[in-house]
Amino acid sequence: MAATLISKPTLSSSFLGQKLSSRENSKRSEPSRLVPRVTKCATDTAYGGGNVPKFSRLNVWDPYKRLGIRRDASEEEVWSSRNFLLNQYANHERSAESIEAAFEKILMASFIKRKKTKINLKTRLKKQVEESPPWVQNLLSFVELPPPVIILRRLFLFGFMACWSVMNSADAGPAFQVAISFGACVYFLNDKTKSLGRAALIGFGGLVAGWFCGSLLVPMIPPFLLQPTWSLELLTSLFIYVSLFLSCTFLK
Repeated sequence: MAATLISKPTLSSSFLGQKLSSRENSKRSEPSRLVPRVTKCATDTAYGGGNVPKFSRLNVWDPYKRLGIRRDASEEEVWSSRNFLLNQYANHERSAESIEAAFEKILMASFIKRKKTKINLKTRLKKQVEESPPWVQNLLSFVELPPPVIILRRLFLFGFMACWSVMNSADAGPAFQVAISFGACVYFLNDKTKSLGRAALIGFGGLVAGWFCGSLLVPMIPPFLLQPTWSLELLTSLFIYVSLFLSCTFLK
């Protein structure tokens, strides 16, 4: 048997060749396995890469529902919801942008609502004045609202006179300060009305009104609230300063 195999070597070689060729053909005939690739959007990942939680209400149209609050929620609740959601989804770009957009819409709506309320309040007040009795309209015609700068300047002047009178109460009375305040009141009124007689009349009326109110109200103040050096004349002068300030600032 061994002699036969040795004498016919081509049989074994052809068999091995057929076996190897059949293996190669079977490998070539196997279908290629395709590995699917998942494409990820850049905005669905964190700024530094990796998977992050995504805001579930990302595409909700209503800004209140997107933030998870009521329509009558207070401003503190709106801020609290916004900060909580941003801390939770800070690494997801689209989620953070959606939360900020809903927050800005709510703020803008609140601003427009407050503005309309102010406009409606002015309109209602003007309408009430127009519908008021004639004597009320005549009385209001003597009143005006100057710019805030003028109010602050005159408030500082008369406040300084009041402080000066209190600090100088132990040495002398407030007659000098009251005279300066009366002159300033007449000057401001004359600059406004362009009539010295009218200005002096209104200023004198403010002086008398302040003295009258002070004479009535000062005795009602409990004594333990007053300093020993504060006389009746000094306390009455404080009411005069207030009356002169109101007269030269808001009357015309």
